[in-house]
Amino acid sequence: MLNYSLNTIRTYHSLLLRFFNGQREQGMEMINGFGTQEINEYHRQMVHSQKYSFSLINQSINAVKFYFHRVLGRHTLDLSQIERPEKPSRLPVVLSKEEVKRILQATDNLKHRCMLQLLYAGGLRISEVINLRLTDVQSGRNILLIRGGKGKKDCTTLLSQKLLESLREYYKAYRPKVWLFEGQYGGQYTVESLRNVFRGAREKASVRTKATPHTLRHSFA
Repeated sequence: MLNYSLNTIRTYHSLLLRFFNGQREQGMEMINGFGTQEINEYHRQMVHSQKYSFSLINQSINAVKFYFHRVLGRHTLDLSQIERPEKPSRLPVVLSKEEVKRILQATDNLKHRCMLQLLYAGGLRISEVINLRLTDVQSGRNILLIRGGKGKKDCTTLLSQKLLESLREYYKAYRPKVWLFEGQYGGQYTVESLRNVFRGAREKASVRTKATPHTLRHSFA
């Protein structure tokens, strides 16, 4: 059995009707005999019109492939030759050095500033910052141990002397017990709390660029 959702069935039905209507002058007998060349030409026209999203064109390709393979049973049709449009690449939003400086300067709380510094100067993800334990800061080697990063792999990143000094100052003031950054009443700091810290600092610094904590990582890169 094919476990297609009702939404997928409706989408395929709509896109197949569009495909048939676009070729109606040729008649269904000729349409049913199409090869990959005709199918590719149809979808190239969709791309060139610039009226349709990358996602919709891909759904149309899936619907047409389903029709020829599953409905007509044309298993000799080489579906691997059906082209897919390239997904448009979008450059990530980045902050200028001046904008990052203003955000950090607008952060009065030492703990909050250290977390934002790690996102930027350490190039860390937000989850990697809140998952840091005290033992992950290896000041003697100027490195930070990142456990279970992307792909569940452990790795290390270099700590600048300035960032290390900030972390030492923070430790003396807060004395965290297990996690490097703990909540107001102990326990691990939360992702949402760190997002709120960044949002508040960005607004206070009057930085209008639409940015998130992850933007600091992109800016570091």
